[in-house]
Amino acid sequence: MSDLIVNAMQDDAMGECDAVALAKKIADGEVSVEEVTEAAIARATKANPRLNAIVIDTYQMARNKVGQQHRGAFAGVPTFIKDNSDISGVPTLNGSRALQPVPKTKNSEFVNQIESTGLISLGKSALPEFGIPPTTESFSQGASCNPWNVHHSTGGSSGGSAALVAAGVVPIAHANDGGGSIRIPAACCGLVGLKPTRNRLVNHDGTDSLPINVVHEGVLTRSVRDTALFMSEAEKHFRNPLLPTLGLIENAGKKRLRIGVIANALGGVTVDPDVVAALKDTANLCESLGHNIEDIPIPFTDQIGEDFLDYYGFLFFIIHRFGKHVFQQDFDKNKLETLSYAFSRRFSKRMLRFPLVLMRLRNAIRVTGELFKHYDVILCPTLSSAAPKNGMLTNPAMPGDILINQIRNYAPFTALQNITGEPAISLPMGTSNNGLPIGMQFSAGYGADKVLLELAYELEEAKQWKHVFHLSKSTNKVKNQ
Repeated sequence: MSDLIVNAMQDDAMGECDAVALAKKIADGEVSVEEVTEAAIARATKANPRLNAIVIDTYQMARNKVGQQHRGAFAGVPTFIKDNSDISGVPTLNGSRALQPVPKTKNSEFVNQIESTGLISLGKSALPEFGIPPTTESFSQGASCNPWNVHHSTGGSSGGSAALVAAGVVPIAHANDGGGSIRIPAACCGLVGLKPTRNRLVNHDGTDSLPINVVHEGVLTRSVRDTALFMSEAEKHFRNPLLPTLGLIENAGKKRLRIGVIANALGGVTVDPDVVAALKDTANLCESLGHNIEDIPIPFTDQIGEDFLDYYGFLFFIIHRFGKHVFQQDFDKNKLETLSYAFSRRFSKRMLRFPLVLMRLRNAIRVTGELFKHYDVILCPTLSSAAPKNGMLTNPAMPGDILINQIRNYAPFTALQNITGEPAISLPMGTSNNGLPIGMQFSAGYGADKVLLELAYELEEAKQWKHVFHLSKSTNKVKNQ
C-alpha cells in the first residue's frame, strides 16, 4: 500500500506545517523565504513524476522574488496557480491541445488577489480540458494521480492543485469551481474546499459577461484556518460591499444550527454504501454537537440537472465555435477532446430551449432561498462515491453522451450552488472501504460563508481529520514492526 501513497513531506524548512503555521515560522525568523521556497521546489521535483500535477513550473520566477519585500498574512508561503488563470510571462493552456503556449502579458485579476495575500507561485497546476470533467485527465497532460492511491483520480477540475496540497508539496493552492471543481477534488483528496458566495472574491476573467456566472474562485487547503485566513486576507484586496464582511474567522460558532440532510441524488443516481454511511456518521456527529438534524427531500426535480448540462453545453458551444475570439487566434477547434465536442453538440441540438433553461436556472435561488428560511445549513454527500480509478470517467472510446451521463452520475450534488451562487464547503468526513477520503458537502444561504467556516472549525476539531502524511507514517510503522 505504501508504494501507492505519495507523501512529499520531509524534515525541511516546511515540515508538516499548514499555511498559517508556515507563515508564522517565516514571520518569526525561524526559517527564511529562500529556505521555504527551495524546500517546496525540492518536494515538487521529487513528487511530481508520480503525481503529474504540474503543467509548467516557474521555480526561477519564484526564486527571483525571494529577496523582495513580502507582505500579507501568507508572506513567503509557496503555492500553485491552476492553469486556467493567467500569470504574466507564462502560457495558460486550460488543459487543452487546442491552445498554443503563448506567454501572457499580465496576471489575471484573481492571481493579483492571490498575490496580495503574500503567496508565491511555483507554477501552474493541472486541470482537464477547460475544466469540464470531475477528474483531472486530459490528452495534453495525461492523468493527475491521487496521493492517497496513485491509481485513482484526484477529482476535477482543480485536481492538480488538490494533489499538490494533499501530498504536502505546498500547504495551499489555487482552485476554481464551475460545477464542483473546488469541492470535488477536496472530497477525493481529503482536503478543505470552500466554494465561496458568488462575487465574494474577484471573479474569473471573462465570466462576468456570462448569462449566469457559475465560475467561483477559491483555494484548497489541509486546514480550516488556512481557508479562513485566505478569505480574510483576500477581502483586504477586494471586498464586495453587497455581502456581509467576513473578517478573520478563527473559531467554531456558538449558535446551534438547523441542518437539513439530503441523502438521495437526482436522476435515480445510486450513492455508494460507504458514502451513505459517512453521511449518517456526519449527521450523527453534528447532532451530538447539539445541532438540530432533519432529513429532507431535494427541493428540485430532475429537470434542474438537465438544465445545468444544457448550460454547460452552451459554454462549450461558445468555446467550440468562437475559441479564436475567446482565447487566441491560433485556437484549433479540431484538437478539442471528445467531451468538449459532446457538450457543444448537445447545445446545438437543444439551443431553442435555452431561454427556458436560463429562466429555470435563475429561479433556483428562489427555491433555495425559501429552503434557507427553515434551515441554516444543508448537508449532503459531495460525490456519489470515493475517487474512481483514472480512466473510468474519461475513456475517449466512449460516445460523448455516455461520458456526460457518467459525469452526472458521479457528481450529482455540487452544481446547484454554482447556479444559485450560494456558498458550499466539502470537508473530509469519512473513508471508503478501500481507504480513500470521502467528502461531505455543507451549503448555506447566499452570503453565509461565515456559518460554513465556523461549522467547519467545529467538525475539524471533533473529527481530527487524517492526511496523507499520517497514512504514510502509520504504513511505515506497520512495516517496521
